[in-house]
Amino acid sequence: MSEVKAGLGYSEEHEWAEARGNLVRIGITDFAQSQLGDIVFVEFPETGAVLEADAPMGTIESVKTVSDLFSPVSGTVVMINEALLNSPENVNSDPYGEGWIVEVEVDGDAAEVVAALLSAEQYEAFISGK
Repeated sequence: MSEVKAGLGYSEEHEWAEARGNLVRIGITDFAQSQLGDIVFVEFPETGAVLEADAPMGTIESVKTVSDLFSPVSGTVVMINEALLNSPENVNSDPYGEGWIVEVEVDGDAAEVVAALLSAEQYEAFISGK
């Protein structure tokens, strides 16, 4: 069974979001990485790019497929996880840690923005089809 980490916000596109001060860190869920298989490449948005919630922000490529990455929140990209350029497999081995993808500065309170997403319990129900 896929790990769903408490305290994060989740999207129906299988991204997670974590409030970190005034920033939101975004990655893909354990469920998503397990469905994709071995990750071989991540295409990031550029630093400074303005993201819209639920809109594509890049792609993630596995040995099986290429999938769009969707931003769960609106904001401006302030940092990308450059370690994934050389080690995209971190998304598979540690999707909630070393496998994070971008950090975004949001308008308003980051914790409130994340709280508006699916909770861990809601996301678990969503992926289990309940």
